[in-house]
Amino acid sequence: MEIIKTAGLTKYYGRARGIIDVDLSVEQGECFGFIGPNGAGKSTTIRTLLGLISPTSGSAQVLGRDIVKEKKEILREVGFLPSEAMFYSGMKVRDIIKFSADLRKKDCSAEAKRLCERLQLDTTRKVDDLSFGNRKKVAIVCALQSKPSLIILDEPTGGLDPLMQREFFDIIKERNAAGATVFLSSHILSEVQRNCTRAAVIKDGRIIACDRVEALAQTGAKRVSVYGEINLDGLEGVKDIKTEGENTVFLYSGEIGRLLGRLSESAIGDVNITEPDLEEVFLHYYEKEGEQA
Repeated sequence: MEIIKTAGLTKYYGRARGIIDVDLSVEQGECFGFIGPNGAGKSTTIRTLLGLISPTSGSAQVLGRDIVKEKKEILREVGFLPSEAMFYSGMKVRDIIKFSADLRKKDCSAEAKRLCERLQLDTTRKVDDLSFGNRKKVAIVCALQSKPSLIILDEPTGGLDPLMQREFFDIIKERNAAGATVFLSSHILSEVQRNCTRAAVIKDGRIIACDRVEALAQTGAKRVSVYGEINLDGLEGVKDIKTEGENTVFLYSGEIGRLLGRLSESAIGDVNITEPDLEEVFLHYYEKEGEQA
C-alpha cells in the first residue's frame, strides 16, 4: 500500500519556484529519505503533503486521502516534526504536550511519559525558558505520543546533542519496526544512510534521483586515499581532489588499470580504495544534473 503518493505535485509562490512536478511513492512500513540542501524544496513538499499550503497543480494522497479535500483527517493521523517548532508562550511543557494530545482527542499520557523519560525532558519548565534542543524534544513528544502510523520528520535532529540524536533514532527505529512508515527529510546524508532503505534526491524543486540507498551510492566512482606523492595530471576520471599534508583523497570514475598504473609510478607509502559515502554521492548527483542543464 502506498502511504504517500504524488503525481506532478507543483507549488509556486507567485513567480518564485517551490517544487515542480514532484512524483513520489512511499510504501507502507518504509523508512524513506528525502535528501537536499536548504532551499531545495524539502519543507515545501512536506507542507504541501500535509495540506498546510495548497498545491499550484498536480495531486497527492497521504494515507489514501486527498491532501486538499481531506487534510484535516490527514493531520489527525500523521505525526509531524517540523524543523523549527513554535509553541504558545507562557505554557509549561506538560501543558503543551497535553494540549497536543487533546487536539487528537486521545489520551497519550502514558506514552508521553515514556518519551519524556527517554529524552530527559523536564515537563515542569515553561517552554519560554527552554533551549533550542529542549524545545525540539517537546516537539518530538508531541509528534510521537499518539503512536501515528505515518511519521514525517523535517530536519529532526537540529539542536539535539549526539547522545539525544542516537536516542531519538532508536525511538524512530522502534516505531518503524512496529509498522509505522517514516518519511525523513534531511540535509545530513549520514542520517539517511544509516536509517533509510530508499531515498529521493531533490534539487531546485525537482526530484533528480530516487532509488534504494545502496543503489544511489553505486555511481561507478571510487574513493581513493593516497599517502605519499602522486601526480594526477592527465588522468581521466579524477575529481574532488583534497590534499592534507602528504595525504591526497579524490573520487575516481575512470579505468582502474590506469589508476593502478599511475600509482605504481608514484612514490606512495599507502593507498586505500573504497566506495564513496553518501555525502560524496550527493555531490555527484548535483554535479551530474548541473552538467545536463
